Amino acid sequence: MAISSAWLVFCFLLLRHAVVELEASHHVYRNLQVSSSPSEHQPYRTSYHFQPPQNWINDPNGPMIYRGLYHLFYQYNPKGAVWGNIVWAHSTSTDLVNWTPHEPAIYPSQQSDINGCWSGSTTILPWGTPVILYTGIDPQDQQVQNLAIPKNLSDPYLREWVKSPKNPLMAPTSANQINASSFRDPTSAWLGPDGTWRVIIGSKRHTRGLAILYRSKDFIRWVKSQHPLHSAKDTGMWECPDFFPVLVNSELGVDTSIMGPDVKHVLKVSLDNTKHEYYTIGTYNLGKDNYVPDKGQVDSDSGLRYDYGKYYASKTFFDSAKNRRILLGWINESSSVNDDIKKGWSGVQAIPRILWLDTSGKQLVQWPIREIEKLRGHEVHLPKQVLEGGSALEVSGVTAVQADVEVSFGISELEKAEVLNPSWTNPQELCSKKGASVKGGLGPFGLLVLASKGLQEYTAVFFRIFKGHNKYVVLMCSDQSRSSLNNNNDKTNYGAFLDVDPSREKVSLRSLIDHSIVESFGGKGKACITARVYPTLAIDDKAHLHVFNNGTENVQFTLSAWSMKKARLDLESKL
Repeated sequence: MAISSAWLVFCFLLLRHAVVELEASHHVYRNLQVSSSPSEHQPYRTSYHFQPPQNWINDPNGPMIYRGLYHLFYQYNPKGAVWGNIVWAHSTSTDLVNWTPHEPAIYPSQQSDINGCWSGSTTILPWGTPVILYTGIDPQDQQVQNLAIPKNLSDPYLREWVKSPKNPLMAPTSANQINASSFRDPTSAWLGPDGTWRVIIGSKRHTRGLAILYRSKDFIRWVKSQHPLHSAKDTGMWECPDFFPVLVNSELGVDTSIMGPDVKHVLKVSLDNTKHEYYTIGTYNLGKDNYVPDKGQVDSDSGLRYDYGKYYASKTFFDSAKNRRILLGWINESSSVNDDIKKGWSGVQAIPRILWLDTSGKQLVQWPIREIEKLRGHEVHLPKQVLEGGSALEVSGVTAVQADVEVSFGISELEKAEVLNPSWTNPQELCSKKGASVKGGLGPFGLLVLASKGLQEYTAVFFRIFKGHNKYVVLMCSDQSRSSLNNNNDKTNYGAFLDVDPSREKVSLRSLIDHSIVESFGGKGKACITARVYPTLAIDDKAHLHVFNNGTENVQFTLSAWSMKKARLDLESKL
């Protein structure tokens, strides 16, 4: 296996006439003009989340580490702040926080991708060579799968890529009956002990979502399996599938090809119908080449999510330098298209997160990478104190528009919890029904972030505790209903049930606030909610931060908040 793949790479690199070389992107796009002139005042641009200087971005593509450098490719429109003209933009980093831009790595240049270079993934071959599988749109607007490799492996920045002359490697045909408009986003391939590579591609058959499985011995000749790796009825098109192993009883990550009794597998899909993601945890059977979710896992849109807010098209990779699995995701917009054009940009990448299997084995846990804490500046600490019911306390001395906040709540009067109605099974609907302004018994309590001076605007991230059947139920909400006086924004509320026992542990919250983004982690990462908000009053130095309790019962809390420094983000754009 190693010999045939090594030979493939060797031939690609030496027989230069046999590959399609990409010209420098400025030759292709030298006459491009941005579709709008961004306004000079940009109160909503982020300071430590990744975004290019202007224009549209969406899916993170092919994140990886190579020779000590992290690489982020992402879907990018070089012409404006709306979707279209998609290329693979490219930036590198030594720490996943500060980023250096490069020219686009992949853009339309072959028949197999002439109408667009859509999402895909990188795979690290056994001797360390990275390769990219990605979806191209051909002249008939069919979705097909293509291969690209680095032109110069000695360049740690991998600034130039070449495409296989055999592209497309996988395509819809009358024989395979693949839906040509629903066949995209190949995931990282994995190598079985039988020396065979496997990869899955998202698709659908009628309303059934599919992870179509292909196999290859040499990474260039791929054969479709007779059955998908997995499928689920009534889920529609599966975009951006991700399939990877996680260790049992360890927070360490492992390579995508690892198998055995000490691992479970995760299958994540992004649902085109609802623009939600969900994942299941289960077992990969190599002999049958299928994946079966564990008993109790919900294999539908109402299942487990990485993030219950604005978060889509996510992708993980194994960080071999630090033995961790890293998750990246696209934070899509809540502003109108007209407002996006006015500000000259759309879309941001979430803070990279470490991901591992919870000790229960029933869900994943996520936490922001530790490197982000290098940006912490001045700290404000509020020691343990009582927050009375119906009160709010402003947290002064921190840059409220650009902060990292950790707060934990202790509850002693649990018998005062409201009884959970058995019909309240949808946490998002419950958070919409019982927002931050609706008084309860134990809760709502939490944070008011990006708040204006008179609280005409605020985003509330909070908890409520209910008394369920033989247990207490913790609801986590992100309430955007009063986030902005601009009613053209999407101000949907988000929610999740949090698997913590308030009788045995504190209820914790961490929120990363960055101008127009609030990424919140409840229960030490057991539930995550990302909000996209555009206040009109609570901007720049007019933003405030409060801890609040709108319940009838007192709670205790401890809080630490840090003003965050600005990351180095694409200071000199190559795009």
